Amino acid sequence: MNLNRLSAFAQWCRSHVEVTTLALMGLSVIAVWTLAELTEEVVAGSTSNLDRDILLFLRTPGDLSDPIGPWWVEEIGRDLTALGGVAVLVLTTVVVSLFFLLQRRWSTALYIFATVGGGIVLSSIAKEFFDRPRPDLVPHGSLVHTASFPSGHSMMAAVAYLTLGAMVARAQTRRALKVYTLAVAVLLTLLVGISRVYMGVHWPTDVAAGWLGGSLGHPLPFGRAQSGETRAYRQRGKRSVRPAAFPASDVKTAAHPGMRCRFYFVKVVA
Repeated sequence: MNLNRLSAFAQWCRSHVEVTTLALMGLSVIAVWTLAELTEEVVAGSTSNLDRDILLFLRTPGDLSDPIGPWWVEEIGRDLTALGGVAVLVLTTVVVSLFFLLQRRWSTALYIFATVGGGIVLSSIAKEFFDRPRPDLVPHGSLVHTASFPSGHSMMAAVAYLTLGAMVARAQTRRALKVYTLAVAVLLTLLVGISRVYMGVHWPTDVAAGWLGGSLGHPLPFGRAQSGETRAYRQRGKRSVRPAAFPASDVKTAAHPGMRCRFYFVKVVA
């Protein structure tokens, strides 16, 4: 039932392009406003208590060097945080882009490269501009060399996984596969950000800013880039197969009642 409702909603969005576009623009404006407000609060130091409380909540009482949970949870945290590293994201981006290049989906591959590459550049610029110190309340569970705000891992995970997930979902024909692909992309993005706070290398507001910044700019460019290719493939599939070398008056058609095909009879003049 949920998949049927989702399918009906998607069909409604496709048939009301103007309303859908305005809604996406509205969501983008809200995300930009939220990011701007969060940045202002961080710069003013208003989020210090919240950041401190959440960070200490994830530590064992009496031993701030030990994150909560058994040792294998800490190991999982290190594995998850690596999913937002530059090496993993670049490798994943290249692999998925090559998949679309092999399908001759040039604009899709170009969009992926441009989005992920632009995200890396913007993340580096933002870190240099704000230059927020890393958390010093607890020992770091991972090596860090850059500033804290925004979280580069969280931002790049949002940029890469949400973009790749959206592109792969559009290439699927079944609704269940589309939902599954997008759900996995969102889950990976969330896990990477949570692991950064769990490892003690980021304040929670760093991660929130990374998620917001990384999720901006996806809907509208993606929709334009994909719709052109989709229409091209559909038009290619709808082309008539009637022989064009003969006048229409010389071509007669007949369909077998038990078969989904059409036969063409051409009158040959000696």
